[in-house]
Amino acid sequence: MRWSELRALASKDCRELFGSTAFALLVLVIGPLVGMSFISAVHAYSEASGGGLGQAALASALSPLDGILVPAFGAYDLLITFLVPFIAIRLVAAEKSSGAIALLLQSPASPGSQLASKLVALLAGWSIVLIPAVAALSFWRASGGHLSAPETSALLLGHTLRYLVTCSLAIAAASIFDGAASAAIAVLAITIGSWALDFFAAGRGGWVATVARYTPSAMLRQFERGLLEYDAVIASFVATIALLVIAAAFLDLRVSRRRRVIRVVAALVVAAAFFAFGRTSRSADLSEDRRNSFSLADEQLLRSIDRPVMIRIHLAAEDPRANDYERNVMTKLRRTIPRLHAEYPYAGRTALFDGDDRYGTILYRVGAKEVVSRSTTEEIVLDELETLAGLTPPQRGEPEYPGYPLNASPRGAATLFYGVWPLLVLASFVISRRPYSRRTG
Repeated sequence: MRWSELRALASKDCRELFGSTAFALLVLVIGPLVGMSFISAVHAYSEASGGGLGQAALASALSPLDGILVPAFGAYDLLITFLVPFIAIRLVAAEKSSGAIALLLQSPASPGSQLASKLVALLAGWSIVLIPAVAALSFWRASGGHLSAPETSALLLGHTLRYLVTCSLAIAAASIFDGAASAAIAVLAITIGSWALDFFAAGRGGWVATVARYTPSAMLRQFERGLLEYDAVIASFVATIALLVIAAAFLDLRVSRRRRVIRVVAALVVAAAFFAFGRTSRSADLSEDRRNSFSLADEQLLRSIDRPVMIRIHLAAEDPRANDYERNVMTKLRRTIPRLHAEYPYAGRTALFDGDDRYGTILYRVGAKEVVSRSTTEEIVLDELETLAGLTPPQRGEPEYPGYPLNASPRGAATLFYGVWPLLVLASFVISRRPYSRRTG
């Protein structure tokens, strides 16, 4: 693939994307959505900081990541799930329905180059769609609000990776199915299936929980906590490449059905091999309050444990304690203890009314020693594990995170997101639809 070919194809796809009514509606909608989320988040944050008649919350509990960033970017979660697939499908379906795909196959550019150019155009569109988010964060900074660059970058990366996977899935569906409607239904069905898998795997172990970790929603939740998991980044790129390879196999009308099947199977096998054998437990906690990590002293002790550690959690998935334990303790333990194995005896059943005496208990085993506890508190769990390993628990003080309370008002935000932004989008769309001769006079 030559860069000149990719540049020419990307220019064509960008003109087609930016000149479409569907993309204009997408850009038009995202402004008010981000504005509504951001303004509501700022008001709630101000109330928690003691604004109005409310009483100030604990300062260390006021984090811009939870209070501002995640709510403001929540609009993009909706956008990527329900609207972006139609934009990506249109780029491929329009060429298939008009017969342009047959002409493109006669050009020197390969199907892979054509799909790469469409992905470049969609990424260019993503940069435009992100403008309201940049405006919201600028409003927050202008109001005196605090932002952590690593937290913001992690959240932006998470949404961008999800956008890439969704676009690739939509392109693959449009390449496989004849109509845009069928492709859209297929993407929606896969999305709903990932939600069902994510819900079913809650509080369960085994292969179900392992697979569910790679659903788009589960991976995005990690980025929303400021946790950069290398697995999630690599898995997103592997899924994107595999889906584009499958799409290229179906778009290339010159190959036989046998060769097409071989290419699709090869892409699926390589992707499955990564998920089975290429995973890594490495991650980076980019949150400013270190919510995904233990204290430095505890981490040093836990990493020094050279014996297998087993935890058997006798809690049903429906039990709120199971979710709290998974979120606040197990996530950190997986990042810290090298030889950790977790078991969920009640996976797949409620067990809330079985009358089992073991229910509600958690068994910890380090080597040949074990202890049973009913506590899900982080400090008690650490004490149990470190004592079993023959280590002395360190002295623990108060969290060092200061928190960032701020009583602010998003002045001018409503005018920008509800008024100026729609007018700019409409004006740009009208100008782009005018004939070139009239625009040049």
